[in-house]
Amino acid sequence: MKAVVIHAPHDLRVEEIAEAAAPAEGEVRVAVARGGICGSDLHYYHDGGFGTVRIQQPMALGHEVSGVVTELGAGVSGLAVGDKVAINPSRPCGTCDYCKRDMRNECLDMRFNGSAMRMPHEQGLFRAEVTVPAELVVRVSPGTDLALAALCEPFSVCLHAVNQVGSLLGKRVLISGSGPIGCLCVAAARLAGAAEIIVTDIAAAPLKIAAAMGATRCIDLTEEAGALDVERAGKGQIDVVFECSGAAPALRAACEVVWPRGHIVTVGLGSEPVLPLSLVVTKEIKLSGSFRFDHEFEVAAELIDRGRVDLAPVLTGVFPMEDAIAAFDFASDKAQAMKVQLRFGES
Repeated sequence: MKAVVIHAPHDLRVEEIAEAAAPAEGEVRVAVARGGICGSDLHYYHDGGFGTVRIQQPMALGHEVSGVVTELGAGVSGLAVGDKVAINPSRPCGTCDYCKRDMRNECLDMRFNGSAMRMPHEQGLFRAEVTVPAELVVRVSPGTDLALAALCEPFSVCLHAVNQVGSLLGKRVLISGSGPIGCLCVAAARLAGAAEIIVTDIAAAPLKIAAAMGATRCIDLTEEAGALDVERAGKGQIDVVFECSGAAPALRAACEVVWPRGHIVTVGLGSEPVLPLSLVVTKEIKLSGSFRFDHEFEVAAELIDRGRVDLAPVLTGVFPMEDAIAAFDFASDKAQAMKVQLRFGES
């Protein structure tokens, strides 16, 4: 069968690999239908990895996928051949101290599809078929678009970020960075009851998608450098900030605009900025990190399946798996692309 495999920076191949194994007890085999290209996939494509994590052997990419069940292993219940499903790429060990404390996203022995952190690498899901534990697949309705189902993973990240804060009912929210996670955070914040959602970026194109996702106001900081000054008035006017860019100036601005005792949730990874500690201390700012997700995956699938959220605006391109290189190049052009997906088979 075919898979999208990274060998080295800019050495991405669509190649034949071994067929997916027959499902053992408690497993299912799934024909992959759609797969979203994530920022981490792009890091592997352009740089061979990020930080100390580097490609050391060929690895199938991808961790945002949906598909159709083709075979059930013994003992699997609640699923049937032909079911549409989203696949959770996160496999915590279940036995470490963090797993036992229901902090499975912090697992000490995490396996995450499409990651070179381990050796041998954890193969990704950009494969024609995959065999996975049945507990990792979430069934969606027959009428659900598999392109939307493949957004469960990134949307889970945003639901987890919102869960750091709790209810946003009636709150004024700022989201800095309007990439895929920033735009999906708009949907999560709306769902949590935010009264106003302001989104900032340094490019106009992604802000248009943030507006389509339901942002109240979108600010291009290259055109409106002083647009946030009004939010700095007094000691700050924003209740909650979701910092999705990973940029040092954005974190500084977040500390300036948030209310005293307001909440900043850092979602984006990037540079290692200097924290404006005097503002954090004197304004008693609550600062939380947000890493991956856990139980939110099932919630994301249900929200998408029931039509409670419309995530379609973030989808800006679909390419056949055979055109993976063109898809990755297009996904790298932030002036055109938001979330780009690969299409497997006839899906």
